[in-house]
Amino acid sequence: SDPKQIVKAYLTAMEARDLEKARAMVGDGFAMTFPGTVPMRTLEELIAWSKPRYKSVAKTYDGFDAMQGTDDAAVVYCRGTLQGEYHDGSPFDSIRFIDRFEITDGRITKQDVWNDMAEVRAQT
Repeated sequence: SDPKQIVKAYLTAMEARDLEKARAMVGDGFAMTFPGTVPMRTLEELIAWSKPRYKSVAKTYDGFDAMQGTDDAAVVYCRGTLQGEYHDGSPFDSIRFIDRFEITDGRITKQDVWNDMAEVRAQT
């Protein structure tokens, strides 16, 4: 399978909150780290962590880049911007993000996320 397509399908499932479909794309030892967090191991942990931060969020993708990593893992970077709504009803958009994924045996085993949400929120 094309690692970029795996990542795109996973992100589409997550945005639709189709956790069953997204969960089927993650492998053993899966860990995801977002700004200011310790690694989370389940999608439910991510949902609980994000729930008090914003009401909704969506991504606009500028590109996906795939390369061979170490230990037979493919590495996929995706980059773009976030848009959505905070709990107080105020919108946000054009917040930069980069996600880095590791794919082993056709499954996502690691996700690291960087974005400017805290910096943008501090300015509002």
